[in-house]
Amino acid sequence: ASANGYKEIVQLLLEHNADVNAQGGYYGNALQEASANGYKEIVQLLLEHNADINAQEEYYGNALQAASSRGCKEIVQQLL
Repeated sequence: ASANGYKEIVQLLLEHNADVNAQGGYYGNALQEASANGYKEIVQLLLEHNADINAQEEYYGNALQAASSRGCKEIVQQLL
């Protein structure tokens, strides 16, 4: 959901105690996916639910590195 910008679905999953740091997908976890795709509101929502900003993924590193690699300046600023 975070990879495709589905904020309402992300919110629903979090309300039902989905693991905010679960690994999977292209970039690793929900925060990395949202960061790489420039979804500022989803990034904020995940951070409010204690997403691990330093979680590492094998190829793209952490959320900051994922956002940087995709040129998402606003997300980079948000994560700093």
